[in-house]
Amino acid sequence: MVNDGLIHAAAGAAGGMVAMTATYPLVVVSTRESVDTQDSNKAKKSILEALQAIRKDKGWSALYRGIGPCLVAVAVTNGFYYFFYENMRGAILKSREGSKALSTLESMLAGFVAGSCTSILSNPVWVVQTTQIGQDASGQSKSRMGVMQTISTLLKNHGISAFFRGVGPALVLVVNPIIQYTVFEQLKNMLIKRRTAKLRAGGLSTAVAVLTDLDYFLLGALSKLVATGLSYPYIVVKNRLQAGSEEAKRYRSALHGVLTIAREEGMEGLYRGLSSKLLQSVLTAAILFASQKRIYELTKQVLATAPVLAK
Repeated sequence: MVNDGLIHAAAGAAGGMVAMTATYPLVVVSTRESVDTQDSNKAKKSILEALQAIRKDKGWSALYRGIGPCLVAVAVTNGFYYFFYENMRGAILKSREGSKALSTLESMLAGFVAGSCTSILSNPVWVVQTTQIGQDASGQSKSRMGVMQTISTLLKNHGISAFFRGVGPALVLVVNPIIQYTVFEQLKNMLIKRRTAKLRAGGLSTAVAVLTDLDYFLLGALSKLVATGLSYPYIVVKNRLQAGSEEAKRYRSALHGVLTIAREEGMEGLYRGLSSKLLQSVLTAAILFASQKRIYELTKQVLATAPVLAK
């Protein structure tokens, strides 16, 4: 049989690409705002005004600038994360009898292992994507470089180490999916437990509640809202490092970057681009959780009806 973790990984990769395609213009707005330190005195634009300004200045294509490597990164990130998380989850559940739900500590452990492996493996692709958006925001590049040209320029100017810029804060940001998946897992368990109790109180003694696509959508949105709100300052540091920002060259570590921004730019600097990032992250997570579940179930059904493929 096909490893269940592989099915989760494929569904996560596909779901992540669907979610990112739907929300990518918000990624562009958030990344440009967090990387560009030159507009701190300008009047702040709403998300809609920022989107319209980019479209007017650079055309519709600018709203999807860097989406190629971003979709690759999302597929890699979600694929690896779901693979490591589900296999870790399965190993934990197999090691004990009884409940089929992870405890808070077990969820955090699974998230830590999955997040650490994923951050290191996917960082080079995120560097390429963030560099492309960062060049647009800072005006470093008059002509738009493609993926291969960006890779070639990074290698020529900075060497292989350029592809691991920002890996420090990226590893710190493992806390983001840990918080996200722990909150999601515990809310999901609580909701299933409550609905199951209602069903059994109504006379269905062996019934177990099943969550809907809408449940997964809302739980995914809520869990991502909590995670992104708590970890956003490190997202700003990671974006600046990966984009090769001049400001970020002075950061000696992720923590030093956060402290430097706080000292020189205040809390506003630490949360630059937060509104568009929150909207994008919440929508992306909601779509991801709902679509990943649906793609996973459809894949299992296909494999169940095609036993030759499952062997």
